[in-house]
Amino acid sequence: MAENHDHGHTPAAWTAVVIIFIGFCVSGALMVMDQPLLFWLSLAIIPIGGVVGAVMRGMGMGKKPLPPVRTAGE
Repeated sequence: MAENHDHGHTPAAWTAVVIIFIGFCVSGALMVMDQPLLFWLSLAIIPIGGVVGAVMRGMGMGKKPLPPVRTAGE
């Protein structure tokens, strides 16, 4: 586990984070502009980011699984 220093930098992770960040920015701006209906509608962008990230991971653009670590006692 200590040998893995990539922190999950993958196209799937970056895409999900950017979409979620945009969702929070849009909903925050609409909250300040006092647009309650659009604010609640814009919150739908946030879970869409998670779905897009999961789909991209399923397409092979996510982090590859690590092999199991063997300890000295095995």
